[in-house]
Amino acid sequence: MKLPIIKHLQQFIADNDEDYVLETIETLEYLTESSALKDEELDVIGELISNFYGALEVNKLVKSGMEQKDALNAFMKRVLGSIDK
Repeated sequence: MKLPIIKHLQQFIADNDEDYVLETIETLEYLTESSALKDEELDVIGELISNFYGALEVNKLVKSGMEQKDALNAFMKRVLGSIDK
């Protein structure tokens, strides 16, 4: 996950609609079922999907009243905390 990408995607969601991101995730997940993809390509798609889900989570925090910067920090602390366990 890359915080600048998540921030950029969260701004897209705020400016447009989260449905675009949800549909993109569904498309990418469907694409991963193709046997024509190489492992490296699957890794890239997986990274994109992770960033999209991260942006959705940050957007939920922003909708609940948190500032974007605080929401991004809270999200990353949660992610890092789950990695440390």
